[in-house]
Amino acid sequence: MAVQEKGSNAQAAMPLTEHLRELRSRLLKSSIAIVLGMIVGWIAYPTIFNLLSEPFEGAVAQAQAEGRDVTLALTGVTDPFVLQLQVAAIAGLVISAPVWLYQLWRFVTPGLHKHEKRWGVAFVAVAFPLFLAGTVLAYMVLPIGLEILLGFTPENVENIVSVDRYLSFFLRTVVVFGVGFLTPLLIVTLNFAGILSGKRLLSWWRWIIFTVFIFAAVATPTGDPINLILLAGPILLLVVIAVGIALLNDRRRARKGLAEPDYQAWDDDETSPLNEDS
Repeated sequence: MAVQEKGSNAQAAMPLTEHLRELRSRLLKSSIAIVLGMIVGWIAYPTIFNLLSEPFEGAVAQAQAEGRDVTLALTGVTDPFVLQLQVAAIAGLVISAPVWLYQLWRFVTPGLHKHEKRWGVAFVAVAFPLFLAGTVLAYMVLPIGLEILLGFTPENVENIVSVDRYLSFFLRTVVVFGVGFLTPLLIVTLNFAGILSGKRLLSWWRWIIFTVFIFAAVATPTGDPINLILLAGPILLLVVIAVGIALLNDRRRARKGLAEPDYQAWDDDETSPLNEDS
């Protein structure tokens, strides 16, 4: 990848052909890893599908206990094959994530300074467990949300839920919960980059609480108070921790006499000077 000019240290850029050749190599390695992951996902399909459908099965048991008939069904001749292919593809992306993320990182790092590489490693190291925590919470909340939604099924009406629509609903919920848990990390990153101060974040506390609850209301499967609080509560706690870290970082910068970067003084096509000590 072409090495960028930063500050007064101008380095020779990699030729375009070499740049494209490296990109092709990274994409090829990532593709092979994804295909191998899909093969594993295809073989382990029964186990993976049981894991994905477990929240729905719990909701079905509750619905049947209340006299409602709810079924998870495939409605087409080719649907079983397409479903297994979709599950294998999702499993392939997840299983191969360490490989294609590493290839992406190796493609980007030649254009970064040493301290920026440290920032990137720290970001990924914190982002992964936060996203994982969000997905685990989503998996715990889904049965409650499904029970509430399926509870609206009228008596003497059979509710046949298409498997592909349930899978889409499941993945959307999990991803939204995971992304929600990354919000505090974004706050800390903006503070360490000198874009947002802890004092300013603290002055926005009303808007932050309002925004988190609006996000939780939109993101939760049902929008009911229980699911809303289950999502908004942990995010608010993480945001409070993030604001606290931002305030501590501001004090650290003040003790060291580090001035806040003046980003307004730079054009959009110029590289702003990030302080390596921040």
